[in-house]
Amino acid sequence: MSEKDSNLPIIGGIIAAVGAGLCCAGPFVLLLLGVSGSWIGNLTLLEPYRPIFILVVIALFGFAGLKVYRPIEDCESGTVCVLSQVRKRRQVVFWLTALTALVLVTSNYWIVWFA
Repeated sequence: MSEKDSNLPIIGGIIAAVGAGLCCAGPFVLLLLGVSGSWIGNLTLLEPYRPIFILVVIALFGFAGLKVYRPIEDCESGTVCVLSQVRKRRQVVFWLTALTALVLVTSNYWIVWFA
């Protein structure tokens, strides 16, 4: 697996998390930008697809977690997978993006406190 291919699950997970959080965070961001109107409350176009987005987020981050935390013995020699600095950096990026995805996916429940 090439270095670019190993980033695809994390990038895909963030994109899916944005899709899952768009139904709730989208109107909130519009309100923060000063866009107002009663029509903002009707921005629920992606709400029926939210469970699908959440499942995709979980699947992609699960796959990325398996790749990031796989044993060094499973890595091919001569690849960046065996370098401890690269492994540590990928683990940090994994957890930062996973936390970002968690915030986006759960925005439906906590964003009402700020609006």
